[in-house]
Amino acid sequence: MAGTEPVDVGDVEDDALYVLTAVLLTPAQFPSLLGDDYPEACAALGLEPYAEGYGLVLGQDGEGARWTVVVDDVSLVAVAIASWDCGMEYDLSPDERSVVVALPGWPLSLAVAAPHVPPPHDPETAPGERRPLTPPDPRQWGPAQRRMGADEVALQWAAWREQLGEDDFARPADAGPARAERQSADERTAAGHAPAGRSPDEQPSGASGEQADDGHGPLRRVLAELRAYLEEPPPPGRVRSAFAPGGARTLRADGPGWSVVARTDDIAFVLLDEIPREVLPIGRGPNLPALLAALDSMAVRPA
Repeated sequence: MAGTEPVDVGDVEDDALYVLTAVLLTPAQFPSLLGDDYPEACAALGLEPYAEGYGLVLGQDGEGARWTVVVDDVSLVAVAIASWDCGMEYDLSPDERSVVVALPGWPLSLAVAAPHVPPPHDPETAPGERRPLTPPDPRQWGPAQRRMGADEVALQWAAWREQLGEDDFARPADAGPARAERQSADERTAAGHAPAGRSPDEQPSGASGEQADDGHGPLRRVLAELRAYLEEPPPPGRVRSAFAPGGARTLRADGPGWSVVARTDDIAFVLLDEIPREVLPIGRGPNLPALLAALDSMAVRPA
């Protein structure tokens, strides 16, 4: 994907950008580390949340400095990404007229660099100017890392799902929510022990008629907030739907302090700010299928 020829970009140092990669910033597809929804992700970059979206082109200038060039030619960036995903070469050269703004730094961590230029580094900024974009620190835990973890679960769904056996969904009601250590972004195999799951809204009630204190309170809160999305639609991008094998859909939903990954024909996984680096499964149960179907019907989808 690394560009060998510089692209003329007026706001970039020396008007030259060696393109390394690109990502989409649209209501249906955006780097979730930037926010829980599309408007929040745009705000993180100082952009207006236009419905058409943007393309983010990441590269280096002739001095090796990192730059993120925002363009409004979404189709061009989408074609480039699709070509690269297929292993094809594609010379992504945005027209200077499509450039919205050039931002110093990269919001994502890249393991590649442009050839024949100095190593990647942040450009110098004057006092009062915008500080360079930087990716979240993977050693910390917070909303950005939680959303990145959910993205990784979605990408590695089969590895996470195969950790669960039928017995894991038949645990006693007094067993607290089992947890699985979250797979780090640079691992490609499932980590930790097989998690156990049980649908929180299926737990038995106590003698007073209230639900037993079984440790599922945070998961019930997430389910309640997901149901609330059906009554009052959240901002664009808060619930997204993508392709999944077998005619199913993969759902990604976020809210204050939580992220959910689910398959419409299967279960759901939850990550919480309050429980660092752990993945909690929610069993299929009698109520989850209808909830997932309803969320899928209102979710935004890639064009």
